[in-house]
Amino acid sequence: MDVSQYLDVFIDEANEHLQSLSDCIMTLEKEPENMDTINEIFRAAHSLKGMAGTMGFKRMQHLTHDMENVFQEVRSGKIKVDSAMIDLLFKCLDAIEGYQDNIRATSDEGTEDNDIIIKELNDFIAAANGEKPKAGEKAEQKAEQKPEAAAENEKRFLEFELNDSEKDKIRSSEESGLHIYGLTVYIQKECLLKAARAFLVFKAVEEYGEILVYNPSSQEIEDEHFDCDFSFYIGSSEEYDKIFQAAKAVSEIDDVIGEEVHYETLVAKQEKAENDAAAEEAKAAKETESEVEKTSAPAAETPVAAPSAAAAPAKQQAAAGSKKQTIAKPVTNRTVRVDIEKLDALMNQVSELIIAKNSLVSISSTEAADFQNQSFREQIEYLERITTTLHESVMKVRMVPIESVVNKFPRMIRDLCRKLDKKMDLYMSGEDTELDRTVVDQIGDPLQHLLRNSADHGLEDNETRVAKGKPEVGSIFLKAFQEGNNVIIEVGDDGSGIDVEAVRSKAIERGVITEEQADMMTQKEIINLLFLPSFSMAKKITDISGRGVGLDVVKSNIEALGGDVEVKTQLGEGTTFTVRLPLTLAIIQALMVEIRDEKYAIALGSISNIEDIPVKDIKYVEAEEVIHLRGKVIPLFRMDQVLDFEPREEEPESLTVVIVKKGDSLAGLVVDNLMGQQEIVIKSLGKYINNTKLISGATILGDGEVALILDVNTLM
Repeated sequence: MDVSQYLDVFIDEANEHLQSLSDCIMTLEKEPENMDTINEIFRAAHSLKGMAGTMGFKRMQHLTHDMENVFQEVRSGKIKVDSAMIDLLFKCLDAIEGYQDNIRATSDEGTEDNDIIIKELNDFIAAANGEKPKAGEKAEQKAEQKPEAAAENEKRFLEFELNDSEKDKIRSSEESGLHIYGLTVYIQKECLLKAARAFLVFKAVEEYGEILVYNPSSQEIEDEHFDCDFSFYIGSSEEYDKIFQAAKAVSEIDDVIGEEVHYETLVAKQEKAENDAAAEEAKAAKETESEVEKTSAPAAETPVAAPSAAAAPAKQQAAAGSKKQTIAKPVTNRTVRVDIEKLDALMNQVSELIIAKNSLVSISSTEAADFQNQSFREQIEYLERITTTLHESVMKVRMVPIESVVNKFPRMIRDLCRKLDKKMDLYMSGEDTELDRTVVDQIGDPLQHLLRNSADHGLEDNETRVAKGKPEVGSIFLKAFQEGNNVIIEVGDDGSGIDVEAVRSKAIERGVITEEQADMMTQKEIINLLFLPSFSMAKKITDISGRGVGLDVVKSNIEALGGDVEVKTQLGEGTTFTVRLPLTLAIIQALMVEIRDEKYAIALGSISNIEDIPVKDIKYVEAEEVIHLRGKVIPLFRMDQVLDFEPREEEPESLTVVIVKKGDSLAGLVVDNLMGQQEIVIKSLGKYINNTKLISGATILGDGEVALILDVNTLM
């Protein structure tokens, strides 16, 4: 039976069961006698085991079966729940998630048997039945593991096979007089955004030369399809030390191993490896041929029959698990799982419909003499109502609660409590706040990074908190709520806060700012230095209240989603990171403006108000134009100069200024004309224009003209 067609359904349902197991195990730790929770855990494990067996994932099935046996003993009262058992169960969940990751990437569960975890589970059951675990067996397993662990810790440059075009690149670079260096970069295992770190390494070393070959490929690295190391060959006229230091300086890089290589040596090594592999293959083929001759035909048929015989009980098992769950939970799930690609196709259709509507509106306004009958106007109004309703419906379909992202954080904080030996509690609110699916899929890692930052560096250790008169148990909070067209997510702690003076001193010491600049900077501006890439290039940055490592990547990830992040801190009282995200990334309300003869769109959510400012009211601060408006000094940006238009022949007496906001900051954009508010469809520019962040996309207007969308966050 071909079960590959059910792979997506299996992955989705397995994820739900794993999340249910994680939540229930967390509850079980606090309420060890709660039989409802124990029964729910048993049902989820049983269903997961049956599904894995039906799909043919035997290793996952075996591990889940042994895990289910432990739950059975707990349910029967033979095993008492304690923290050691909870730790082991979470270790099992991590192993199952490892199988899940392999299945998602390759449709196969991999070759890891997790024998040590399975033995620990069986020891629990043996102890419950009055048997002693086999110590010798355990010691033997440990002895077998030692050489593997030693091999894993031994870091070296990892050579890899080159194809003909890659060899030609290396040969031609060497012939042109460049040094060829091979480097393997090891990223810290705790790193959350590996692809971003790899990109920062490439950016750093490319200042000294050209990367010739990547392993894995640059696309696989971008998609994060690699473990904790990657290798590359680079051609450079510089010394090796410069390239090594550039790569090593990137934060969250564990080690860099490299050497200078030569084309002839590389080719010779590869040819030897190919010859050895061919010889091994020939030897293996010969041995197989010999075995086949000895084996009779009827015996060869036996293994084929075995899987089908095993498939029947697996199916029955899955059906039984499914039946049992239905009886226990008669309330059916009212949600339908929809493929995101289908939603995207629906969104594109709605987008085209809105463009058609805008076109009709444009015709009715420009050629009013030909269409002045009542019926036409009614049809336009009807079309507007329909498209608006359809738009809202599609938006609701795309919106998903952020609960799917934040559910994993309580488990993470529990693990950090043990790892850091700190007492802390996580308080979450607003998990039902909804965001566009595209945003939800990408916001998990930045939020996880901020929470780890609060736990690791924001909160003081237990003794320090007691000495300061604070509760021994630290508090970390995550709040989500909707505000206008944005969703606000606050991540904070009641820890030590950020020492602004320490940040200022470190910034001066590292040459990020001068003492004169530091004297002119506000507290907020000094704190914002923590988001600079240069501030997270050395691990010593953790001396500054522990802030800085990874914040540059967090900020760039959030800004890529059209959002922004701010920090508020009070020394000794705590720090709060405020992340502001747009509700959706597909269709927005925008103000259409003209700059010279070209049309531009500005997202309505970014606009505070619009002002008519006389030229005589413009002031200058440090040679930059500003206006004084209702007690605030607001910098001016003349958009014709920013966009490189020809200067005007005559300066008008007054300027049309669109006041835009980003958090607490304001700025004034000088435009020529206002065209009014319009619902626009955002079209990505892809790779056609990738040298400016000022343009975030484009839209097609009713008359077929293309208008660019301005990203005001970049200006500010």
